[in-house]
This record gives sequence, C-alpha cells and structure tokens, in this order.
Amino acid sequence: MLRLELMERSLHLPFLASSFVFFCCFSFFAGRYDFGVLVSAQNSTVPVDVGVILYLQSFPGKMSRTSISMAIEDFYAVHRNYTTRVVLQVKDSENEAIGAAAAAVAMLKDVQVKAIIGPMTSTEADFVIQIGNKTQVPVLSFSASSPSLSPAHTPFFVRTTTNDSSQVDAIAAVTQYFGWRQAVPVYEDSEYGAGIVPFLIDALQAVDARVPYRSVIPTEATSDELDKELYRLMTMQTRVFVVHMLPALGARLFRRAHQLGMMDDGYVWITTDGITDVLDLLDQRTVAEAMQGVIGVRPYVNRSEEIDDFTARFKRKFRQDNPTLEPTDPTVFQLWAYDTARAVAMAVEKAVSARTAFQSLQSENNSTDLGRLGVSQTGPALLEAIMGTRFRGLAGEFQLVDGQLQSSAFEIVNVNGKSGRTIGFWTPGNGISRDLESTNDAGLRSVIWPGEPKDVPKGWEMPTNGKKLRIAVPVKHGFDQFVKVTTDPATDRTTVTGFCIDVFQAVMDSLPYAVPFEYIPFPNSSESYDNFVYQVKLKNFDAVVGDTTILANRSQFVEFTMPFTESGVSMIVPVEGDKSKNMWIFLEPLTIDLWLGSLAFFVFTGFVVWVIEHRENEEFAGKPLEQFGIIFYFAFSILVFSHKEKLQSNLTRFVVIIWVFVVLILTSSYTASLTSMLTVQQLQPSVTDVNQLLKSGASIGYQDGSFVAGMLKRMGFQEQKLKNYSTIGQYAEALSNGSANGGVDAFFDEIPYLRLVLSQYCDDFAMVGPTYKTDGFGFVFPRGSPLVSDISRAILNITEGERMTEIEKAWFGDPTSCPNQSNNLASSSLAFRSFGGLFLITGVVSVLALLIFLARFIYTEWDELQAAAGRQSSLWKKMVVLLKYYHDVNEPLPCPTLKRDDFAAIDIGEMNQHTQPGVVQRCLIWWVP
Repeated sequence: MLRLELMERSLHLPFLASSFVFFCCFSFFAGRYDFGVLVSAQNSTVPVDVGVILYLQSFPGKMSRTSISMAIEDFYAVHRNYTTRVVLQVKDSENEAIGAAAAAVAMLKDVQVKAIIGPMTSTEADFVIQIGNKTQVPVLSFSASSPSLSPAHTPFFVRTTTNDSSQVDAIAAVTQYFGWRQAVPVYEDSEYGAGIVPFLIDALQAVDARVPYRSVIPTEATSDELDKELYRLMTMQTRVFVVHMLPALGARLFRRAHQLGMMDDGYVWITTDGITDVLDLLDQRTVAEAMQGVIGVRPYVNRSEEIDDFTARFKRKFRQDNPTLEPTDPTVFQLWAYDTARAVAMAVEKAVSARTAFQSLQSENNSTDLGRLGVSQTGPALLEAIMGTRFRGLAGEFQLVDGQLQSSAFEIVNVNGKSGRTIGFWTPGNGISRDLESTNDAGLRSVIWPGEPKDVPKGWEMPTNGKKLRIAVPVKHGFDQFVKVTTDPATDRTTVTGFCIDVFQAVMDSLPYAVPFEYIPFPNSSESYDNFVYQVKLKNFDAVVGDTTILANRSQFVEFTMPFTESGVSMIVPVEGDKSKNMWIFLEPLTIDLWLGSLAFFVFTGFVVWVIEHRENEEFAGKPLEQFGIIFYFAFSILVFSHKEKLQSNLTRFVVIIWVFVVLILTSSYTASLTSMLTVQQLQPSVTDVNQLLKSGASIGYQDGSFVAGMLKRMGFQEQKLKNYSTIGQYAEALSNGSANGGVDAFFDEIPYLRLVLSQYCDDFAMVGPTYKTDGFGFVFPRGSPLVSDISRAILNITEGERMTEIEKAWFGDPTSCPNQSNNLASSSLAFRSFGGLFLITGVVSVLALLIFLARFIYTEWDELQAAAGRQSSLWKKMVVLLKYYHDVNEPLPCPTLKRDDFAAIDIGEMNQHTQPGVVQRCLIWWVP
C-alpha cells in the first residue's frame, strides 16, 4: 500500500510542479500589474508593498482582511491612472504579541514593506509600534484603541480608530443621568484593558461618582476565576459595573454573571465600545440570554447608502473568501479598516515615486534580524502624507488629529433581544439627547434593565451576605434626652433610646428599601467625640448615630448627612432679679447719649428762639440772667405746658412747631418704656458680652467631650478657667454659684443643649451673646457611602413635616410651657440713634431759621454795624462791639403807616434828616409788599 501511494504521488509531481510555476507567475503579474491599465494606457505602475497583520483564525480577523482587500480593489478601480499600486502582504499574528512582532520583522526584512496595517489588539500593537518607530515605517491600527499607545511618544504610530479615553465622558454622563454615585470598572488585565482606567476614574469623579473598587480579570481567566471575582462583586454595595474587555472574554463574563444571578433586578452593566461595537458578532444565545438590559456606548456611524452598498458587496466577497462561514454585517472596525487601507493608497501615491530600499545603519548591532532591518527612506514622507489625508469615508470623516482619528458623537444602546437598541446619543457640546440633531430633546429613551424592573436601579444594594450595618451610639452621662443607653441587669439586653435615635429610625423607615442595622454602644465616647467619629474611618463601625456635630475637620475623614437639628454655639448666663425698686429707674428708659443729646437740643432750640425774638420781642429782653433763664425755661416748658411768651417772628413759630413735634415723640417713647419697666417683671442677663467675660477672667463651662473646649481656647479663654460638666443639674448648679463660689459665670454649648437647659430653668438663665455658626447634628457614614444621599433627602422630608415636631415634643416637652424669655428680659433702653432722624430735622430747621434772621439783620443794620466795628482795631474787639450792638436794643421808632399810593411820594433823603439812622431802611423792609 505504501509503495502504491508513493507511485501515485510521483505521477502527479510533474503536473503539480507546472501548476505551481504557472500560479506563481500569474500571482506575480496579477499582484504587481493592472492589466486593464496596461491594455488601455500602456503605462507601467510602481508596486508598493504594504504589510497587514491580523489574527486570521478569528472571525473579526477574516472580516477585516476582506474589508482591506476590498478597499484596495475599489480604490484602484476608480483611480486607474495612479502610478503606484499597493500590494498587500498579509501575515497572521496568531493572537500573540510575539507572533505579531515576528510577522512585522519578517515583512520588513523580506519584503521591506513601506507601511503596516494592524495588528488588531493593543497588546500586539505595542510591540509592532516599537519596531515601526525604529525602522521609520508607519504603523496604522484601526482597532488598537488603548490610551497607553500614544502617537505623541511613538510618532510613526497612526491610530485610525478612536482613542478609548474619548468615550469615558459619555459613560460618566450616563452615570450622572441616572444619579448613580458609585461605579466599579471591570476590565481585562492587558494593555487594552488597563489603559482606559485612569481616564474613566477621572471622568466619574468629575460627575461626583466614586470608584470604590477596580475588578481586574485575567485575559485567560478560567470559569472558577471568573466566579471568584463575580462573588466578590456580589458582596459589595455597588451595583453599577463598567465592563471594558475584548469581546471573547466579555461574552464569557456575562454568561457567568447570568448564571450567578447578577443579571437580575438592581444590577447595572455598562459596556465600552470594545463589546458594544461587535454585539452582532457575539454568540446570539449569549446576547439574548445573558446580556439583556446591558447599556453600551459606541462611536456613532451614520447609516448611509454607501454603507448599505458596501455591506452587500462585503457579504459576497466574504462568502467567496470563506465558503464555510456565514457572513454578517460589517462592524465599525471593518469600516475603519476599509478607510485605513484607502488612506494608505492615497498617501502612497503622494509620497512614493520609486521603489526604494531600506538604508542600513552601520552603527547598529547587526547580529539580530531586528538590527539588520535598517531605516525606511520613504517612511517620513509617507507618514506626512498619511497625516494630511482627508476624505469622507464609510465610517465618517477621515481626519487625523495628533495622529488619531476623532469621533464627535457616541451612540448609547440598550441590549434588548438579540441586538442593541439605540436609546440616545452623547456629544461633547449637547451631552445626552434622544436625537443626535436635536438640542432640546434631552434625556434617553426607555431602558430595559436586567431583570426588567419598572424603576431605575438605585445603583447599590446591601451586601448579599446578610451583614447588618454596625452603628455606633455614644454612651453619655448627661443630656440623655438625645441618646440614652440602658442595660437590663436581668436579661443583659441593651436598649438605645433618645431624640437622635427616634429621628434616625423615622428616617430609615421612610427609605424605599430596607436596611438592616444594629446599635453598638461606644463607651467613654464623651471623652472625645472626634475620636468617636474617627472609629468610622478606622472601619470599626459602619456609621455613627447620635448628637454628633458636623465639623470641617471631621468631614475630612467621614461623610455627614444633612443636619437634623438647629445649628450654632451660644452661651447661657444667669439673669438678675427685678429692678423696679431702684430709685433711679426713671433714668433707665433713655441711654446716656440720648439724655445728653436731648439736653443739647433743648438748649440749642431755646437759644435760636431767643436770638430771633430778642430785638423785636420785649418778653425776651431784660437783664442777662433773666435772658438765660428765658432760654432754658422756654425750651423745657414745652414738655409739660404751653409757653406764655408770645412769639413775634414767623421764623420762631416754625422752629417751635417742629420742636414741639420732636418733644411729643420723645415724651411718648419715654413714657411707654418707663411704664414697661415699672409694670413687667424684669430679667436682666448678668453678662451680655464675651469680651466682658474675657476681661473679668470669669470661669466658663462646657460639656464633656465637646469640640466647644477647643473653640473657647481659640477665642482667648485660658485653659485653667474652663470647666467641663455633664448633666443639666450640674449646669444649673454651676451657673447659680458663679465663679466666686466655685462655679461658672457662663456656659458655652450648642443650641440644642442650651434649649434643653432653658426648658427646665427658663426663669433662672438666659441665652445671650452672638451665635457661632456650626452645621448642627448629623449622622456619620464612611466617605463615599451610597446611603448618605438617600438619608439626607429623607431627613429633609422628616424635618419639614409634622413627624419632627412630634419627636421634639416627646423628648423636650412642649415649648409653650415655658414663657418666652424675650418677653421677660429687660427692654433695651432707647438710644440717640433711634431718634437721629428727628434731631436732624429740628436741627436743620433751627439752623436755617437762624441763618435767615442773621442775613436779614445784617442787611438792615449794615451801616451801623460797619460804623461800630470800624472804630476798633482788633478782630476780637470788633466781635465784642457787634455783639454788644445786637444785645443793646434801643426802642425802635414806629414806622409810619403808608398806603400803596404813598410810596411814590416818599423822599428817602428828607426822612433820613429827621429820623434816627437806619429807621428808613428798616421800615422799607416791612413796607415792601
């Protein structure tokens, strides 16, 4: 049998040899010459070898090979007059980085290709890019999208696909749109998988979404390894997962997640374009069963007539190249591969004019194949031509920016059935929208979630291992109305009650989901609340519930909910008894500045009236002492009765009318204030100012473990003057004794505690002084806890409703049972500032009246005043003479009664000869109608 087989083979040898020679010759001429061009134009063309590295055993690799070959055929079918022809040299990477590198070295050494298209994965491309950079041969990859591969660092690398980092903003926008506060990246442990993670984390943090954990899956993970990592994800609170891995590993991951129940209600899965772009290529059973409800993001490609025509031709060509395989629609990767090959052909025509060899470098180590490759002479020119190539391709506008293809829009799809359904788009300018061209239709279409729940998953759940939240509560020795921990000695059962506990319980009951928890008392918590809160940072507890104040230093290591109590720090001091028996109480209604100001205006008003009336009114004349008496008597008499002096001048009457109005308001206010002091019980704080306490060196009280102690030290109080107390009774006793008797003169504490003290001692103490701002009490959780936002919203609902009022009344009593202290505290005395407007009005009126009178007086008495002052040498003597002239009033001659017709007959010169100086001028003023 063996002999017969050898004989048969020998008979076929001549035929096989001749067939092989014919095939080689045909391939050589067919590959390097366009026979149509030779026949029609009789012109020769320059063949240019271009390498193609693909994983030819994979379905995507076979599809990409078909797409690239179609691009070359279509290009030269249109551009028959081109002088260059791209000859594709295809090598198989065998899905290994070493295989891709070996293929690149072989093509560069044997064929000296001018450019390389591929390889398909980022891990393989990393090796090939280094070789291309060394030999200055452009390497164009239509699928190596990892951000770690940077054209900036390797200039001969051209990425004809989008960078993975360009889609992270779209993923973050989806996360923000649904209000998810945490997300876990799930990625393969490779160059492709890890490259996107830093950019994804930054994008999520920019929308206030935290990344509590990063799940790394080995590229060759077994089912047990997948299950182990998925079980770990199940024990976490986060339920939003962003999957970034190659399709083969992604399909396995989703199948295992489906079997483990992680594709049910509450889970959210988001896939990057690595999986989303090839949904139609995945096993349809996997997509239909295991990936229902998955949200995917991928670059948007407009479905055009050119793509439809290409799809039909692609299927025919693929069936010819692979008769045993059923073709599918080309993905965006095949469109990018087509455009990449076309760009190379265009650039080759511009940059390669002749067949040139590589230039060897003598200084290099030539002991290896890599060292003997040399440097391409056409590489830099070809690279420049590729970078400048721009055209409208199948996948959109082909334009390279910084060595990379740009994508301006991303499509958001939702797996429903056996494929992805478009639910919206994302663009950098408009964000998320239902339609790409619409800027007003924001939002996404309805989403089918894993497990098909009606509501949007909240993005987190309590761990499935049944663990309860361990909530620490303080053990206090006073103010147990807020938190009280009691232990039954018979059963050793601990019970936690109090205002804070009731509020927390009401908040948790209002949540739309159940959160199991248990209270754990924390002994000696009153020694330092900072240390108590820090236990959450140390992960000794999952939360703290109690009278814990929200402070800036604490928020650096924990996260607080919204406050549920009134905020601020103030002080309480003892109040003094009734002052109505004070013999000088009649001075209390007005402050000293108002008493002095009123006295000044009384004197000033009287002086103005005297100045105006002195020369015309006999009642304001007389001896100097009598005139001073008239000044005071006239102004003060208005307080109790009408003055008897008859005023002659209208200016004086106007001044007095305004002054009477001012006096009326002053007396009314004084009477009301004095009546209040004499009829209402007065409680006056012993201290109203913090500076008064600092100057007196008084002892100050504060609560055990409170941050107030540090605040008092920063305010300037000496540490030896600070005393700590625990209970309300101790507060009352210390304040009653005072500093002189071993107590304190004031207590500084948060307002909720002080109100509780005042509710029991409302007649003895008062809250006074400024309020120092704090944020009130809040519940404490670890930083990034998903519970914080939900509990904060629930707190707002509780505090705005009747439930909070009921809880406060149950623990602090009815606030109306204690009279309002503001009614008992002494009314503040009336100050000068309160009547500033009145005094301003009367002062302006008086000054204007005085100026008008003086102007008229100087005008009428100008000659006499000039004559009297002219005889004096010094200014002081002139002033004395003028004042004496004003004061010494001679009896004025009566002005003759004249009719209007008599004015024409007046002879001023004749009248001056028979009358006293100035009489005629004075009379003329009053004669003027």
